[in-house]
This record gives sequence, structure tokens and C-alpha cells, in this order.
Amino acid sequence: MLHSFQACSRSCSVPKLNTNKLSQFLDILWKMVRGKVQMKRIEDATSRQVTFSKRRNGIMKKAYELSVLCDAEVAVIIFSQKGRLYEFSSSSSMQKAIGRYRENTKEALKNNNSIEVEHHMEHLKEETANIAKKIEILEVSKRKLMGQGIGSCSMNELQEIDNQLERNLKNIRARKTQLFKDEIERLKAKEKQLLEENERLSEECGLRRQPEAPPPPLTRISQQKETASCSHSVQNTEVETDLFIGLPDICWS
Repeated sequence: MLHSFQACSRSCSVPKLNTNKLSQFLDILWKMVRGKVQMKRIEDATSRQVTFSKRRNGIMKKAYELSVLCDAEVAVIIFSQKGRLYEFSSSSSMQKAIGRYRENTKEALKNNNSIEVEHHMEHLKEETANIAKKIEILEVSKRKLMGQGIGSCSMNELQEIDNQLERNLKNIRARKTQLFKDEIERLKAKEKQLLEENERLSEECGLRRQPEAPPPPLTRISQQKETASCSHSVQNTEVETDLFIGLPDICWS
């Protein structure tokens, strides 16, 4: 009976627990109980300061573990809300880590710039080739419009050139007519302005006069009447100029 109990106790012994797996299980359970943290600013100042201290310590711890486990050079710089500096560097000094970072960024920037320059040069070469092709096409079209190099043109091409010349000529004539109309309107406006200016100056200088009507023409009868009236007036105006010497005749009664 005793032997059977010992055998049963050996078969039913409690296995040893793995502490790492237990801690991971507890962390997962705690996260499930606590819930998901919302990524937004903590309004309460005390809670914000506590969270900052905890997260800062966690980051510093993770940086140290990363540098030790992976033999990596790690540097962490943190500024608090009040401007206080917190730093961690796995190397001898933070300045050494910053200098190495600057050297790497300069090399990366040079590489990026060289790659960008190469892409830009390729793009410029493609644009230059396209522009050269367009210029060649325009030169050929210009020569055809001037009547040069049309020996190899088909009937459809010649008809298209003819239609294009007609459209161009129509546009030129329309533009020419519009310019003539604009010039005429400008001259009319200038003439009106000069007339108004002349009238204004005439009124200011008092030179503006009403035109006098010419006298009516004399008829034959009116001429005879005018001659008779003139002769009668001459007779009435004659003065007796005889000289009498001696006493005047006196009648004595």
C-alpha cells in the first residue's frame, strides 16, 4: 500500500514552472486588464509626469539591453517638458556618438544628392531629345509651308498644306481689317476731341460770331427808284449863289 502511494505521488508530482514564461503571461494578462492606451496628450500634470518618468526609464533600460545583448552603439537623448536633458550612450561619450552620426548623415546626404543629380541629368537628357525631335518636325513643316521640300508629299499632305495656308491667310486678313477699324475709331475720337477743344478755345477768346446774312440783290425797278431819290435829294440841296449889289427892293406904301 505504501509502495503504491509513493508511485502515485511520483507520477502526480507538480512540474516546475518557467519564470520567463510566467512573467510574459503576467504582462499579457496585465495589458488585457489595463486596456489599450490612447495616443494623446495626458491632460493631468501629475499623471503626465509619472508616465514620463516610467516611459523614460523604460526607454533607457531597453537601450542598455540592446547595446549589451547586440553589441551595438546606442545613444538616446530626451528633453522633458521643462527642458531638462536625459541622455544615454553606450560609448565613452555622447559627443563621440553624435560625431559618428554626423559623419554618416553627411555620407548619406552626398549619396542621395548624387543619385538625385543623376536622375535629374537623365530627365534633362530625355527632355532635350524630345525638344530636338519637336524642333525638327517644326522645321520640316515650316519648309513645306514655304513651298520647299514638297516633292515627296502626297496629295493628302498637299491638300492639308493648302488648307493650312488658307486658314493662315484668313486670320491675317481678319487681323489686318481689325487693325484698320481700330485706327479709324482712334482717328474719329481724336477728331472729335480736337473739335471740342477748338470750340472751347473759341468760346474762351470771344471769337465765336454768328454769320451775317448777305444783302438781297437789287432789281431794276428798285435801282431806278434809288437813282430818282438820289437826284431829287441833290436838287433840293442846291444853294443859290448869285451876288446882288445895292439896296434891296423896298415897297413904299
